[in-house]
Amino acid sequence: MKALKDDSANMIGLYGMGGVGKTTLVKEVGRKAKELQLFNEVLIATVSQNPNVTDMQDQMADSLGLHFDEKSKEGRAGRLWQRLQGKKMLIILDDVWKDIDLKEIGIPFGDAHRCCKIVITTRLENICSYMECQQKVFLRVLSEEEAWALFKINAGLRDEDSDLNRVAKEVARECQGFLEHEWEVASEELKKSQSRHVETFDDRRNAYACLKLSYDYLKHEETKLCFLLCCLFSEDYNIPIEELTRYAVGYGLYQDVKFIEGARKRVYMEIENLKACCMLLGTETEEYVQMHDLVRDVAIQIASSEKYRFMVKAGFGLKEWPMSNRRFEGCTVISLMGNKLAELPQGLVCPQLKVLLLELDGGLNVPERFFEGMKEIEVLSLKGGCLSLQSLEFSTNLQSLLLVECICKDLVSLRNLQRLKILVFMWCDSIKELPDEMGELKELRLLDVTGCMYVASIPVNLIGRLKMLEELLIWDGSFTGWDSTGGMNARVTELNSLSHLAVLSLTIPKVECIPRDFVFPRLLKYDIVLGNGYSITAYPISTRLYLGDISATSLNAKTFEQLFPTVSQIGFSNVERLENIVLSSDQMTTHGHGSQKDFLQRLEHVEVAACGDIRTLFPAKWRQALKNLRSVEINHCNSLEEIFELGEADEGSSEEKELPLLSSLTELQLSWLPELKWIWKGPSRHFSLQSLNHLELWYLSKLTFIFTPSLAQSLIHLETLRIEYCRGLKHLIREKDDEREIIPESLRFPKLKTLSISD
Repeated sequence: MKALKDDSANMIGLYGMGGVGKTTLVKEVGRKAKELQLFNEVLIATVSQNPNVTDMQDQMADSLGLHFDEKSKEGRAGRLWQRLQGKKMLIILDDVWKDIDLKEIGIPFGDAHRCCKIVITTRLENICSYMECQQKVFLRVLSEEEAWALFKINAGLRDEDSDLNRVAKEVARECQGFLEHEWEVASEELKKSQSRHVETFDDRRNAYACLKLSYDYLKHEETKLCFLLCCLFSEDYNIPIEELTRYAVGYGLYQDVKFIEGARKRVYMEIENLKACCMLLGTETEEYVQMHDLVRDVAIQIASSEKYRFMVKAGFGLKEWPMSNRRFEGCTVISLMGNKLAELPQGLVCPQLKVLLLELDGGLNVPERFFEGMKEIEVLSLKGGCLSLQSLEFSTNLQSLLLVECICKDLVSLRNLQRLKILVFMWCDSIKELPDEMGELKELRLLDVTGCMYVASIPVNLIGRLKMLEELLIWDGSFTGWDSTGGMNARVTELNSLSHLAVLSLTIPKVECIPRDFVFPRLLKYDIVLGNGYSITAYPISTRLYLGDISATSLNAKTFEQLFPTVSQIGFSNVERLENIVLSSDQMTTHGHGSQKDFLQRLEHVEVAACGDIRTLFPAKWRQALKNLRSVEINHCNSLEEIFELGEADEGSSEEKELPLLSSLTELQLSWLPELKWIWKGPSRHFSLQSLNHLELWYLSKLTFIFTPSLAQSLIHLETLRIEYCRGLKHLIREKDDEREIIPESLRFPKLKTLSISD
């Protein structure tokens, strides 16, 4: 209703999942708008998947009491246009699947016809963009509490009906967000969808048909398969897109893509498309996605059809093997994740099985011949239990092997899996060393050793022999024993033997492990920790470099010079003799890897703590580091005198054209810096704080002012300003700067919400 009253919006898009209630809502909005006399007329036309212009014209004409004498679409459109033009009309176009030509129908639109408002409903978010909607409204599903409240009203339930309420609550939860007239069919039939078909019911009246239509509308088979892979996870699960990628690669979903990162991008693209179609739900972070319970039930129904032959029993809490082995014989995909199986059959005959996802009780031994009848298996994910890798000796088609919290034995047998592309060990405490025979896996593209706390040995040159390796992830407390003395453990220098390496995650606890002449290879994504004080706890999604508890003089800055052009986040903790953001600028050379002007151009986040020797964090010569900077947090640096040295750009240079600098900075936190005199030093006319919304200053005893007049004028988004115990502070805004700029009389901070100043 708010959008309807907005004079600047004459095209409004309402989008959401199929069956969520868009049509019901716009009809109610139309009724309410007419009741409030916002419009002379309210017209509704259903568009559907295959728009029929004549039919839409007839629907609107009927509402207007208009009779067409014209036979052609063009003639009818002209007549309709004439009837609608200049009148306050609300036109609702329901169920839009593609861009439609309003002029062809006869609907006035655009700035010249602002009295005519158009509302479209669609399942596809991008349709709102194609139709140039000035306002988009997302109709989310109801929360569990909202669904239960509405369900109780419609079912006539009383609070004292405790047993009935318990059952009804499950029904409401399963169908949350869907319309009450669909609940009866949806709750009764879709809950049983894993064991029976629902096609026998009136397709127009149940949620299955509504959601199946969205599925059928997906253009590409890869998008459909990506959607179906999401139903392999338990109900209400936050689906990790990285895990989904590893299944998709093993399943052969993107065989035309050369590299793992390319496949990952495709998966992310499919996920975005599915979210735009309202078939998947976003989460707080981009790395996860969710599937609505009812959508998941429909996906399982589709996946279990003869075309795909998935068997999904995920999240049932099963302890016993679910059914006779014959039920599994024709399956191509089996998911038993989210269970605690305490028994397994001695063998499983599944000649067409491609994907097997299992979760076992921690102490269960996988039978030696369990996998013999799965000759075609390509993806195996096993959580819990005890597995001898020898039992996989005949699974030679295996491409993705993911072992989580497993007791792993006979790792030498990995040499038999010559087609393996992805190998993952996560929190497998039984692994003490990786076998040298792993170096024979010539097709291995991704090796992930996560949280394997007791891995003390990786044989020298094992990593260097994995010539096709693209991603090496050794993190969350895994191996840190890189060799520095010519011993028998793996060496950091082996990384330079991997010409395809693009993603790297590792911790190197001692500077001595890095030879002085070693240079990290060029990488797309990385989390690299040198020293102590930082830990890596997730798959690298950007480019991050952390140094802690070391001396900068013991490092050769050239080691990092291929990382500096791409690094997005830098952290320094207790680094002695640190001079500035690039360690020591005197050491830096280009060696044919591009100009120093490329260094730090992508830098977004900086953390510096307890670095007692640094005086200037961002010298003027590294001002390109300020282009994309978003957050800076600095504390306990006892010698730091200035944060940003604001030098002049060369007149007419490309750098001058790219100004202002610091325009992306959103957050700045400075604390316990006893010598700090300047946050920004030097001429500030080429700098702007237009994005800064959070500024905190604590215990800065020598700071006398915060902003120059020009910087203060740019603070249009500042929301929080907190100043605590800065006893030398005389002015928030210096009266004049070096450019003789005077504070304007009407200086305003329009977004400021929190201002706290204490001494």
